[in-house]
Amino acid sequence: MLRLNKVKKNYKGFQLDCTLEVQEGCVTGLIGKNGAGKSTTFKAILGLLHTDGGSIEIFGKPITKIGVREKEDIGVVMSDSGFSGYLTVQDLIPMLRNMYPRFQEAEFLRECNEQKLPLNKKIKEFSTGMKRRLQVLAAITHGAKLLLLDEPTAGLDVIARDELLDMLRTYMEQDGRAILVSSHISSDLEGLCDDIYMIDNGKIVLYEETDVLLDTYGVLKVTKEQYEKLDHTHILRHKKEEFGYSCLTDQRQFYQENYPEIAIEKGTIDELIMMMIRGER
Repeated sequence: MLRLNKVKKNYKGFQLDCTLEVQEGCVTGLIGKNGAGKSTTFKAILGLLHTDGGSIEIFGKPITKIGVREKEDIGVVMSDSGFSGYLTVQDLIPMLRNMYPRFQEAEFLRECNEQKLPLNKKIKEFSTGMKRRLQVLAAITHGAKLLLLDEPTAGLDVIARDELLDMLRTYMEQDGRAILVSSHISSDLEGLCDDIYMIDNGKIVLYEETDVLLDTYGVLKVTKEQYEKLDHTHILRHKKEEFGYSCLTDQRQFYQENYPEIAIEKGTIDELIMMMIRGER
């Protein structure tokens, strides 16, 4: 559905160099700290900035060959954009109808009612959660096959995030669809994504299937003496702590079987981000 191969964008003090793929039927997560390159990657995919190298393909075609018909198959929610606050949902409907020939107006209205989005209230009076649900709803009700969602849950409370994620899970129930989503909220990605890319300083530093990450990764908590005796073959990163060292591994079971005396925590995406960025090789 989407493929980036060594896509580059140079800024003063920052260079994007990104390779990733989103396959049909999959929800792919892009994680990383603020300023790591997530939004730059999304803007490159959408042609909102000029890239300095590499290639981008959507639906098997270079982005320079993507026409109006293919663009209608893409739904987008960007973290720094939205609808004019002076419009109402009722104002949006004819706009969406004219922009997208396959706009599912009845479905859109049904979901607005389900999501408690008032039709005649100005969008600027909506809560953050309501605005975000409206953006996602507009993105998924025009027959889009690929969703590009940059921090769609940012600023939402737990209930609003859960409601939005349910919308995305329902969207993925149909065949022939895919999502690329960025988020800094690990629980969202753990429960939604099939695979995850981690980006740091503009470069992809890790790719893993979510199930594999949660099942096989772990963080060892060891003293200095234990660290020195460890087999370091499967240690990806280590970080000095007051008690000794924290060590990230992708072979948790190996250390559980061979070092039963040490403390081993199941890996989470939060710990993965911290260890990959702050830890040493």
